[in-house]
Amino acid sequence: MGRLADMRADLQSLFAASRDSNADDEHDPEGQTIAYERSQLTALIRKAEAQLADIDAAWLRLERGRYGICDVCREPIPAGRLEARPTARTCVRHAATH
Repeated sequence: MGRLADMRADLQSLFAASRDSNADDEHDPEGQTIAYERSQLTALIRKAEAQLADIDAAWLRLERGRYGICDVCREPIPAGRLEARPTARTCVRHAATH
């Protein structure tokens, strides 16, 4: 969680730097770099948050005795799939539909 907090702090620093600057993203050659960095960092944060949500959901399924059971067909998810993707909610057959 520390790394995600660091990314959020970096993003806030970028926003603060942009706010305190008179840089115009459209006309300043550095402006596009700042906008790009903000966009990249925002995307990384969203991806990390989604991964953490998947992990939390997997823990919840484990606590409820439903870990490793396909959400669609209720059959066991093969061990190989869980090894490759521990947060999988579906078997391979139903992965494309969810």
